[in-house]
Amino acid sequence: MLIFILKRLGVIALSMVCLTLVVFYMVNLDPNLEKIAKTQGSMRMTDAEVESWLERNGYREPFLEQYGSWLVNFVQGDMGDSLRFQKPVEEVMPERLGYTGILMFWVMLVMVPGALIIGVLAGMREGSTLDRSLSVASITSTSAPEYVTGILFTVIFASTLGWFKGIASTREITFENFTLPVLTMSIYGMGYIARMTRASMAEVMTSQYIRTARLKGMAFRQVVLKHALRNALIAPFTVIMLQFPWLLTGVVIVEAMFNYKGFGWLLVRAAENNDIDLLLACSCVAVVVVLLTQLISDIGYAYLNPRIRVR
Repeated sequence: MLIFILKRLGVIALSMVCLTLVVFYMVNLDPNLEKIAKTQGSMRMTDAEVESWLERNGYREPFLEQYGSWLVNFVQGDMGDSLRFQKPVEEVMPERLGYTGILMFWVMLVMVPGALIIGVLAGMREGSTLDRSLSVASITSTSAPEYVTGILFTVIFASTLGWFKGIASTREITFENFTLPVLTMSIYGMGYIARMTRASMAEVMTSQYIRTARLKGMAFRQVVLKHALRNALIAPFTVIMLQFPWLLTGVVIVEAMFNYKGFGWLLVRAAENNDIDLLLACSCVAVVVVLLTQLISDIGYAYLNPRIRVR
């Protein structure tokens, strides 16, 4: 297990290097550098003045030399300075990650229990009216992207009914201004987890040991709770862990839509302003979150299912 974890940590480091190399190259293309120069200087700068500004600020040094310098500083804890916020990146990033962490916590708290309950109820009695109704609801929620759901929720609950605020706030997080972002992200992921849980539960309910328990006269409720439920939740565990990478992409859309100033909002601002150091730091955070959740998923799956071994 230890060797497996060390290998995956090595993959994380290699992936970060490859991704940041690509991002570093893309943001250092001439059109982006010209935009940075004019944004930091003046929009009326001539081509000669732009070239002079880029040379003074080190943007015309050899590409690998620039990237190597950034990588060494990053490893030492110096993430550079944000052009957009005029602060070191290590001062800007933690606060925004904290806001997104709060949002993701409430999304998982709403999404996971709700999805498991729907999936288990549907899978307990495959083919029943309840199963078909919950399955249709799950497919419908999954087929609607976050931006569609967010717009519908804003129009219905904020504009028409006036129950919630259409704009979230990081200064004062309340039920009124935080509900719509949480629901928007939860609805989409809930349908996917529920469908996987339903399929796993339906498969377990047709197993031989479940039939044996029923033939022995065990009550249906006891069969589900004591025998079927644990085995049925093994597969959804992996799906639940894989929701974290999806939440990162969903966060970008939802935070931009509701003006919630977390990690997603920060990533959009960095991309809009060609904020190189901030964009690279956000890319590294995304890679770490995605690969660490996959590592935790693999380890957890191995513990839940004794037939699985990681090497």
